[in-house]
Amino acid sequence: MDSTIIQRLFASFTELETAIHSARATLESKPSIPEEVITRLNSYDGILLKQRTLAEKLCTLIEKGDWDEVSRHVSLINGLSAMIRDDARAILSALSANSDEASPDDDMSIC
Repeated sequence: MDSTIIQRLFASFTELETAIHSARATLESKPSIPEEVITRLNSYDGILLKQRTLAEKLCTLIEKGDWDEVSRHVSLINGLSAMIRDDARAILSALSANSDEASPDDDMSIC
């Protein structure tokens, strides 16, 4: 398997980590973000760590030629990415809906 793909995979983890930190900083600067949203965002760090662990194992499996396990690990990594993406969309959708309903002077709240 092309090492460029693996390099891009690890680079995508770094980009995701940067996006998580940026989102956290942005949300924490808002006046009325529920603690549950911050907790959900913080859970992404653990998911990202799991992805990195799986990707490191993936490299070993590729070297061994264990293609069934390679496929399984790729599916797990993709599934974890989808979980973050779907949850982040739900958070953004809730934030957007609440900001549309609020006047500029109102505090933003979720739920």
